[in-house]
Amino acid sequence: MHIQPYLFFEGWADEAIDFYEKTLGAKLVMRLRFKDNPDGAPPNPAIAENVMHARLQIGDSTLLLSDGHGAEGPRFQGFSLTLSVASDGEVDRLFAALSEGGSVMQAPTKTFFSPRFAMATDRFGVLWIILVEH
Repeated sequence: MHIQPYLFFEGWADEAIDFYEKTLGAKLVMRLRFKDNPDGAPPNPAIAENVMHARLQIGDSTLLLSDGHGAEGPRFQGFSLTLSVASDGEVDRLFAALSEGGSVMQAPTKTFFSPRFAMATDRFGVLWIILVEH
């Protein structure tokens, strides 16, 4: 068994996919739009082009995402996604890319548990922790 985060971007999923491909080297495994729903039910025309379900491969991990129903905009609270990387330079690179258009929670620094640790909220509101594990 393993856990796969599933994020709802409420209308921003295509932009998030592009952003994570560029910043994290994510690979798009699949994308299904509401208009292509295999059950044949006609979608609400307002969300027909939105992402019903998508899967990204990021390193050895899978990130699932959707637009949901695009009603209120994304609200990511009470969790973070963590990237464990091999080098201080990789922490710095990912931190810079993820925080662009977002906000800095903790600039890269040395901590008692990591030689390089950082936290940033990306432009979609997802909190990322980036660190080198001992």
